[in-house]
Amino acid sequence: MRWLVQRGIVVIPKSVHKERIVENFDIFDFELSAGDIKQISTLDTRETLFMSYHDPKFAKLLGTLKVDL
Repeated sequence: MRWLVQRGIVVIPKSVHKERIVENFDIFDFELSAGDIKQISTLDTRETLFMSYHDPKFAKLLGTLKVDL
């Protein structure tokens, strides 16, 4: 969350547990260095290890799933 906030991105955390809510607000007493931000930014490769949304077979599978709302 600190990485997002420090980059000017609004974060809307979700939790129902008091301890976690407190932890979510406890990000304003430190800053990440420019090197930290750069290194964390390299972690998102925009690919998943689990499935490819660009794979036609996977897209077809998603189309067969039934979701009860």
